[in-house]
Amino acid sequence: MIVTNNSIHQLTIPTPFAVGDVHVYLLKGDVLSLVDAGVNTDEAWHALVAQLSKIGYAPHDIEQIILTHHHPDHTGLIERFSRAERISAHENVDVWLTREEAYFLHYEQFFRDFFVLTGVPDQFSDFLENIRSPLRFAGRGKLTSTLKEGDRLPGHEAYQVIETKGHAQSHLSFLGDDGTFIGGDHLLKHISPNPLIEPPLLGETNRPKPLLQYRSSLEKCFDLPINVVLPGHGEKFTSVNEIIQERLVKQESRAEKVLQLVKENAETPYRLCEKIFPRHFAKQIDLTMSETIGQLDYLEAEGLVTKTIEDGVIYYHAI
Repeated sequence: MIVTNNSIHQLTIPTPFAVGDVHVYLLKGDVLSLVDAGVNTDEAWHALVAQLSKIGYAPHDIEQIILTHHHPDHTGLIERFSRAERISAHENVDVWLTREEAYFLHYEQFFRDFFVLTGVPDQFSDFLENIRSPLRFAGRGKLTSTLKEGDRLPGHEAYQVIETKGHAQSHLSFLGDDGTFIGGDHLLKHISPNPLIEPPLLGETNRPKPLLQYRSSLEKCFDLPINVVLPGHGEKFTSVNEIIQERLVKQESRAEKVLQLVKENAETPYRLCEKIFPRHFAKQIDLTMSETIGQLDYLEAEGLVTKTIEDGVIYYHAI
């Protein structure tokens, strides 16, 4: 546990995921808020309760939950705060908290079609069959208020909402007037967050392009007066523009490697994924395909590749 300043406390919660521990933040103001809510396990709950106790609080003191995004390691414990009648987040979080069945049927169908279109073989059908399994670690509930770019956090007027889509279609960060940036998974010191493929919203037809969104969100942060980043994972840091530049350059370097592969032969996204991630693609098909598609989206946006569809499968060609 780290006391960041008199108004913010960082609490560190274990998760069962490869990313490791997740940080949540107790935010003092007109109301007592928790920014993010860990993962839904008893181990996480006991760790959170113990850390709250050390600074003189108990779960029933929490009046509001504020979420940076919808992923299970950030929403898991929202149901366990009996007094927290207010849950605030991006509007796209709500279908995940309410478990809206129409959306999840749409979500599953999107990935079935997407796997076929990108050339993913049938051996990965287990992933599609278990696509809802991470929800056992996620929280259930319903938003009481939605947050958007430029809003001030309810009960914490010193914090402005910054939309930072990329890692998730629901991702928000919160910038304090003193330069404190509560960044969720948007800005991390030790790793670059994976811009994850998600389906279009219900009623829309074009899927989001998360890597392009992520780059745009990073570039937006160049112009913000950020003094210190309080991340969702890893250590806090101050070298913000240096980290942003490093992320952009590294992503461009990865894209150049993908371009060289496409120059050798026209390839499906899946075959490129095999070549880029030979040790990881089989066990992390969702993450590695998201990364591969992100690089192809970037190359296409830069006018360096084009695509055709042959027998229902996408092939990318260098221009």
